[in-house]
Amino acid sequence: MSFHSQQHGENAQGHGGLLTEIDHVAIAVNDLDAAIAWYREAFGATVTHREKVESDGVEEALLQVAESYVQLLTPTRDDSPVAKYLEKRGEGIHHIGYRVDDCAQALDAIKAMGGKVLDETPRPGSRGTTVAFVHPKTSFGTLIELVQE
Repeated sequence: MSFHSQQHGENAQGHGGLLTEIDHVAIAVNDLDAAIAWYREAFGATVTHREKVESDGVEEALLQVAESYVQLLTPTRDDSPVAKYLEKRGEGIHHIGYRVDDCAQALDAIKAMGGKVLDETPRPGSRGTTVAFVHPKTSFGTLIELVQE
């Protein structure tokens, strides 16, 4: 491994350490069906997974793009974080999900460097995944979801 790749946190395969892939880009929308229809009409994208995540107060639709997803999110209750986001900021990119081999390990790495997290321990996510969120104040204004399949 070269000094340059060591300096940039790359492992021997040239990947970004604990992050293995981009799992999804989440977009908060007011009308899930309208957003799904727009992506279908504009890009020919189809829903590969749709699920209500009661614990987060959202309904999601996943549109597969290569090995990743566009995740369209809409609130299912007024007190959900996505409802508050839409009220404050309007529709748009809500967070990015990165795949990790071990969600607990990645979360511990963030906490060990003094990072702020929204989930102290990993929890169940959609599609049978294990997830944890990193606070945007830690990650340059971007809400990050760590996703273990």
